[in-house]
Amino acid sequence: MSEAAAGQAADALTQTAVRRRHVSALAPLRHPVYRSLWIAQLVSNVGTWMHDVGAAWLITESHASPLLASLLQTASSLPVVFLALPAGTVADVVDRRQILLMTQTWMCLVAGLLGVLTLAGLTTPAVLLGFTFAMGVGVALNTPAWQATVPSVVPREELTAAAALGSVGFNIARVVGPALGGLIVAAAGSWAVFLLNALSFFGTIGVLWTWKPPKRDSALPRERFYGALRAGFRFARHAPSLRSILIRTSAVVIPGSAVWALLPVLARRLELTSFQYGTLLGCLGLGAVAGAVLLPMLRRRYSIDVIVAGGSLIWAGAAVSLAFAGRFPVLCATLAIGGMGWITLMSNLNAAAQTALPSWVRARGLAFYILAFQGGFALGGVLWGSVASATDLRTTLLLSAAGVTMGLLTIRKHRLDAAVAGDVTTSLHWPTPRLYQEPSAEDGPVLVTVEYLVPREAGEAFVADARRFERLRRRDGALQWGLFRDLEDPRRWLETFLVESWAEHMRQHGRHTVADRAIEQRALRHLVAGETPKVSHLMWGGAEADATSDGQDP
Repeated sequence: MSEAAAGQAADALTQTAVRRRHVSALAPLRHPVYRSLWIAQLVSNVGTWMHDVGAAWLITESHASPLLASLLQTASSLPVVFLALPAGTVADVVDRRQILLMTQTWMCLVAGLLGVLTLAGLTTPAVLLGFTFAMGVGVALNTPAWQATVPSVVPREELTAAAALGSVGFNIARVVGPALGGLIVAAAGSWAVFLLNALSFFGTIGVLWTWKPPKRDSALPRERFYGALRAGFRFARHAPSLRSILIRTSAVVIPGSAVWALLPVLARRLELTSFQYGTLLGCLGLGAVAGAVLLPMLRRRYSIDVIVAGGSLIWAGAAVSLAFAGRFPVLCATLAIGGMGWITLMSNLNAAAQTALPSWVRARGLAFYILAFQGGFALGGVLWGSVASATDLRTTLLLSAAGVTMGLLTIRKHRLDAAVAGDVTTSLHWPTPRLYQEPSAEDGPVLVTVEYLVPREAGEAFVADARRFERLRRRDGALQWGLFRDLEDPRRWLETFLVESWAEHMRQHGRHTVADRAIEQRALRHLVAGETPKVSHLMWGGAEADATSDGQDP
């Protein structure tokens, strides 16, 4: 790559970063589809928070132990552990709108049936945990498709603002829902909030029913489920940016989940009413909304890593304060401040996950993120409930705060700023190979060879740069990769990678990004002047599908 080209690439990245920093916090609401989905989801989230208050209060009415109460969080989160990755795979290969319609309808039916059973006096702790698990199944199947839909209805530079708006809507619901839910539970009982939650899904179902997403325009056949699932695992294994986001998420969610798991127990121990418990959750949401207002200003002044570290320390401080607080006003103030810290964590981690993922694997990548998030809650519910049962609430919350603080040690090797720095827009810089006979989509495996002619004195530098190709090829579908030097001609290097089918290799053409192209250009600058790579495609078993390109692929 020439110095001019390198300078242009750097300028492009800088301009992209500047656009992200100066996007208005409300910009995504200018897009009608996003605006309608946001409003409908806000109403649904109000119902969900009302539902959660009713469930938490119902299970503590049975004088359940801290462990049983915390299992409510585990029952809600555990389905994600089993279903997030399959759900993300399905969301990448079939119509996401259909998935969302089915999952929203499922959650509506589950909430409605739970309300009827509770009204009839048939909801025991075991029944409640079962229905909470069933609701979690709907959330697990819905969330990857929902998260992956956002980047398709707003521009890339507005993704961070869209993630923050999603958090704002969620936390506005957290302000209104728990307080309203607490009042309704006190006045009528938990059955009423369950039925109201069922009604809240109708708005989202209506918006999805009328939305007409753009049709898929690829000429390639859709990925099959198991092949797509393997591709998702392969991407996660060979994508350092996603791996850093997952590690950072786990490092804060697992220790930080203690506050969420044990807040109902703390409220019972302090003999608070259901309305006061709902008010505590509302204070969390109020603080989060206030934090969301401050986020655009923080992003203009600080990096993502600094903001997330600050949010972690605020959340750890809130856990310490809760360990010693005994008065209701102090609890409210503590949770309001804690809510500001929590939104800085969640909105930035979520935005990082959406920004770092290319479109072809977005739902699968987000499924890994959701798995780290909800799996952390599921594990944390069991862990901190057990610790609280063996010790006491104060000790548990102090240990939680220590864990969140220690999680900051992961910043050194897993920086979020680096994870979102690359441009994952599809580059389409691999031209279609010229074949004398077109193979069928499922023919394979396919061996791709790329021949490079490199001056002897540049060999070491070329190898150092070309070894980075392995991660790119494997991430996008290669089963094997190698780089070989010709013993007869020391200038000749041969890169090889094996792909399971012709269709999968053609998908590789659409998976390479602008950031990948920059990596390739860095290695190609070492070639003999005037030389270009020579690419060959060979089909397994001597099938008549061998082809050689014109030296432009990749």
